[in-house]
Amino acid sequence: MRLLHLAPRLNQRGGGDQYLLCAIEALADRHHQALIVGRTEDHLAPPCALSEVAGLDGSGLDGHPVDILKLERELERFGPDMIHLHGLVHPELLEWASGRPSLLTVQDHRLFCPGRGKWTAKGEVCRRPMSAGTCAACFADRDYFQRIFGLTRRRLEAAAALDVCVLSAYMRAELVGLGMAPERIQVVGPAVRALAPGEPGRGPGCVLFVGRLVEAKGVWDAVEAWRASGLDSELVVAGTGPLRGALERAGVAVTGWLGRAELQALYRRAELVLMPSRWQEPFGIVGLEALAMGVPVAAWESGAVAEWHPGRGLVAWGDVSALAEAARALAGSRAVAPAGFEPEVFATGIEGLFERIAGR
Repeated sequence: MRLLHLAPRLNQRGGGDQYLLCAIEALADRHHQALIVGRTEDHLAPPCALSEVAGLDGSGLDGHPVDILKLERELERFGPDMIHLHGLVHPELLEWASGRPSLLTVQDHRLFCPGRGKWTAKGEVCRRPMSAGTCAACFADRDYFQRIFGLTRRRLEAAAALDVCVLSAYMRAELVGLGMAPERIQVVGPAVRALAPGEPGRGPGCVLFVGRLVEAKGVWDAVEAWRASGLDSELVVAGTGPLRGALERAGVAVTGWLGRAELQALYRRAELVLMPSRWQEPFGIVGLEALAMGVPVAAWESGAVAEWHPGRGLVAWGDVSALAEAARALAGSRAVAPAGFEPEVFATGIEGLFERIAGR
């Protein structure tokens, strides 16, 4: 089969980026593949042909269009049997894919939440379906709300005409709750790539937080829980984002973004990973990576986290004290990753969706 992957960007910094790379690598010996992205970062060289088309990394909010003419030329040149859209949200592109043999992998909330990722402006979990009346309360700027809400609705309507893959049962339930046909939505969770457990790493043990340094990821809650835990090990924050400067001024050790080899070495030092996600996690690949490295995870029950977490160390959302207690109990123990997220399982699941769509 000739598979054409479309993605906003090529790098290896986020969960969506890892999902894309895992898909290409897992299918490399089975199919002829090509990749088109909006931009390329980190000097990566995927094991397939690579090209760029302007606008694939757009949201539709900034007014920048997709270069559909160039995309059509690339499509004609490669002649794909199947198009796999990874985390694309520009409505023009989703509408273009309708009527073609396409699979859309949804990797975040932008089809079913116009705001903060099912986490309200009042700091509460949002369990209500998207609607104008519900969502307006999370926005101070009425004009911006109308624009982003209309854009989100357009994305959802365009996606409803496609076959959709989501990372978790949590995401599937959100989309079904908004009227998307259940039979068009399949769950294929990610696999862990380019990490392997081994001997403990060099250097002292640490408590680890990995992720974007934004409020939605709960980095300040991780700091508070670590301090409340009384653990002697240093807290190390691996990632970057708007809160980096404030964290460093508060005395927190921040590494910035790490490559896979560097992150693997840090996991080998870690006594546990803290994961107090305020937004509702579409999956939470960082936690699965930690478990695959044998590192226990103390986490809030957020979105899809319970679908891969072993249970011990999973506490109620928003409870910093319980997170600190879980950290004390888990520190220094060893964990085992759940079955069902291996690259072979992932590849088989994706191939099954391709065959189903092509056959229809």
